[in-house]
Amino acid sequence: MTQKPPTQGAPVVTHKPAGMVTFKRELRKEIRRRAEAPEVNFLNITAMLDMMTIILVFLLKSMSQSSASLPQNNDLTIPKSILQSEASQEGLPILISKSGITVDENTVCPVPPDATHGVEGKYKRSGANDLYIVPLANALQSWREKDRQIRAGRGLAPDASEAIIIADKDTPYRLLVEVLFTLGQTEFAKFHLMVLQKSKDG
Repeated sequence: MTQKPPTQGAPVVTHKPAGMVTFKRELRKEIRRRAEAPEVNFLNITAMLDMMTIILVFLLKSMSQSSASLPQNNDLTIPKSILQSEASQEGLPILISKSGITVDENTVCPVPPDATHGVEGKYKRSGANDLYIVPLANALQSWREKDRQIRAGRGLAPDASEAIIIADKDTPYRLLVEVLFTLGQTEFAKFHLMVLQKSKDG
């Protein structure tokens, strides 16, 4: 079979192989044309850490209580002191008034009119002679669990929870001992007794 020569005057089309540069350019164009918007399929750890820090600061602020906001009335009169040391600003506030024991703004146990023998026996673990106040211990244990988690998150010692005792100036010694004993039984490592600062001149 013989191939006929092209007709005179007809255009001759020739195909040259595409160069590598041209091939890559066209490939990039096609990839961009078919590209889709990327989906967010990962967690932003930095934003989560910032959020956790804000929550921790809020919790710590809500658990602390300033002496300026304490109610001063006939039921609770804070004693005065001439000590000049700085007061602790962290810890669980425990109010011991003439009428009740309050933990974190919740009254957990009433105080009898005559508290020279402490709280009533029905609120203790084994009768009137016991020092362990059951409703107070329950409230302290609940707070301790939250404080332990917060301290662990901040890199602090989890067993170093503190309590700020705000007691009426006429609180009987027996009642104060019962509160301190219950704090020790619920793993509180430090106690602070809040007083009003008084000048040495009176």
